[in-house]
Amino acid sequence: MNAANIMTAPVVTVTEETSVRDIVKLLLARGISGVPVVNADGRVTGLVSEGDLLRRAELGTQRKRGSWLAFFTGTATLADEYVRSHGEVARDIMTKSVITVAPGTSLAAIADIMEERRVKRVPVLNGDTLVGIVSRSNLLRTLASIAPAPEGATADDDAIRGALLTELASQAWSRRADNSVVVTDGVVHLWGLVNTREEQRALELAAKGVAGVKGVQSHLIVLSEEPYPLFPGALMV
Repeated sequence: MNAANIMTAPVVTVTEETSVRDIVKLLLARGISGVPVVNADGRVTGLVSEGDLLRRAELGTQRKRGSWLAFFTGTATLADEYVRSHGEVARDIMTKSVITVAPGTSLAAIADIMEERRVKRVPVLNGDTLVGIVSRSNLLRTLASIAPAPEGATADDDAIRGALLTELASQAWSRRADNSVVVTDGVVHLWGLVNTREEQRALELAAKGVAGVKGVQSHLIVLSEEPYPLFPGALMV
């Protein structure tokens, strides 16, 4: 799936001259946490989110610096902070460097952007035209809508084992050479050593995610929880 499949459209927008008060009312009325800002040509020039409204003079939450710290802060930064806390319209407070995606951008790429850039939404542009917006809630709704695998689905034991080993080989955390995977009647048995409980859980989840698996039984030894020193060959499988 990609952005076009899950985006919200049409998009609620404001103009650069929309008042801060009207933006707040719009966010509350629509139950949204951010809104794109467009110019007279309809092009996205910024984005106003709840985060842009936290430091406001009306609330007494504007950033305050001691005289010593202010001395070492550039006047441009101080002026920008003042404008953002006292600004009257969208162009005063909006985030100007907006990260956007195309309709064909994959969900994996969108998730990467949100995580790496610490943003909660990305406008979707077709060229210069705003066609939608993808927020974290869109991703959650998509996740909630994915149907589970049908019960009773079966697969050959060798096919299950092969699929699991292929998955593990693609994961940097997997110590596949130190573990054994046995599949019997659709049940995956995990044997061997793992460093941590998280590594054990990751293996279990990887096994459960293979089509046709009926159950997972872990016989793994978690080294971080092993109270006694191990000697070579003590826990060979």
